[in-house]
Order: sequence, then C-alpha cells, then structure tokens
Amino acid sequence: MISLPHNIHIDEDQYQLSAIRSAGNGGQNVNKVATAIHLRFDIAQSTLPEKYKARLLVLSDSRINKEGIVVIKAQSHRTQEKNKDDAIARLKALIASVLVEKKPRRATRPSLNAKKKRVDAKKRNGMNKALRKKVDF
Repeated sequence: MISLPHNIHIDEDQYQLSAIRSAGNGGQNVNKVATAIHLRFDIAQSTLPEKYKARLLVLSDSRINKEGIVVIKAQSHRTQEKNKDDAIARLKALIASVLVEKKPRRATRPSLNAKKKRVDAKKRNGMNKALRKKVDF
C-alpha cells in the first residue's frame, strides 16, 4: 500500500507490476533475466478523490497516456526488487506533486514611499548625466 499526504492510500490492487527484459547493453544478465518493471496505474479506476484525478489527467506528463493510464518503466537497477521500489516511488512522487495546493496570487502595488524613492533615484541619475554635458559659456 502506498501512503500519501492528506490521508490518501493506494492499495496494491490498483496498480499492476509486470517484469520485462531491460533494454540496452549489459551482457548475459540483460538477455536472460527480466529485471525491468512496467507499472500501470489507471487514474479513472483508482480511489483518489475526483479533484486529484482531474489534476493528474490535466498534467502534460509523457508517462500518462490518452486513456488516463500512468505507465512507468523502471530499469535503472540490476535487481527486480529495486526496480519495483523505484517504480512505486516514482508513482508516489507523481501523485504527490498533484496534491500540493497552489496559493492564489494576490495582486499588489508598490507603496507611496517606494514610488517616491524610485523617482528620487531617477532624478539623481539624471542630474549625474546632466553634469557630464559640455559646459556652454
């Protein structure tokens, strides 16, 4: 079971893990042993709250296909167990990224004192530049 913030839990029957052969070089171990892991998680069929499902489906993540299924391939480790842990950790991180509530931006404006300081600095800068001109007798 995957535990997430906001008291959200994902049971093991909501995602499928399947062992496949890793791609790339590596000799006999790669050619004979299925150590890579494919993790599939159906967003629509999960027990996540609806607002988090909607946020996941809106994400522009290449791991989420058009049907709303998250597909994660973990093959960076040599053992199947470590790849399983890696795939589950990546799924957990993906879902946790959607759980963060973004604070709405409030429009602010500069204070009167800040405006006055800015104008004074501009005047001082202009005076310095005016002193650089040639003097006309």
